[in-house]
Amino acid sequence: MAQPPDLESLQLLVHVADQGSLTAAAAELGISQPSASKRLSRLERRLGLRLLDRTRRGSALTADGTLVTGWARRVLDDLTALTDGAAALHRARTAQLSVAASLTVAEYLLPAWIGDLRRADPGLHVGLQVTNSSRVCELARHGEIDLGFIESPGRPSGLRSRAVAGDRLVLVAPPGHRWTRRRRPVDPAEVAATPLITREAGSGTRQAAAQAFAAHGLEPVPPLLELGSSTAVRNAVVAGAGPALISELVVAADLAAGTLTGIEIAGMTVERSLRAVWRTGADPTGPAAALLARARRPAGEA
Repeated sequence: MAQPPDLESLQLLVHVADQGSLTAAAAELGISQPSASKRLSRLERRLGLRLLDRTRRGSALTADGTLVTGWARRVLDDLTALTDGAAALHRARTAQLSVAASLTVAEYLLPAWIGDLRRADPGLHVGLQVTNSSRVCELARHGEIDLGFIESPGRPSGLRSRAVAGDRLVLVAPPGHRWTRRRRPVDPAEVAATPLITREAGSGTRQAAAQAFAAHGLEPVPPLLELGSSTAVRNAVVAGAGPALISELVVAADLAAGTLTGIEIAGMTVERSLRAVWRTGADPTGPAAALLARARRPAGEA
């Protein structure tokens, strides 16, 4: 036998046995009778056996055909068990905990939270999507995740939410920038009038900065660069591209090492709550509730 029989032909053979004729089996499978006849003839050539007695009154299984049909049933049953089992395993793993998080939370806070959770439950599987805050809220509203984490200011509409951590945006610039040589804080209007390196529209960082400027009656000019992650913004500032308003979580090590310089803005602080969000209707349960409880604990608390 040059190659094993295809599954469609085995399925047709089983239907012939069940339906009592090739014509009925073809109709059951939605194929024409000539196509079914050709398929079984090809199966016979591959096996080197005559499986059907073909007469003017119809087709019936030969003795060899009956034996092969029994083996074919076993193959098809095993295939069904394989696919059903794999699907069950997939559901069991992917359904345990589905999370989405904004980039800053995902990169700087969530690894420790999930790590603590998995130490308590080593078998826990977490499916994580990393995106901006607007998209996290969208996923939560549609029930596509168990729990989300955002960095947008305020409470998102149409969702339950709870503050889990605090953060603030700091104005940073590379050493040698003109603002780093000043002894006094920079005026908010000057910052708003300066093209900054920013995150993309829809990010919590971008929204928080815009809200802080609006509180002073200011609207920032278009950005110098618009980048898709806080790490990319940080790298651009380190490379000397320009200043940025960015999460303190992202640049804390750079500020301590002097790689970047923090610039005070006169009368303006940009503090925000990092929030967990979930669909309205019920509180998180199981692993989602455990993750929410872990996120609300102060850093370093066991």
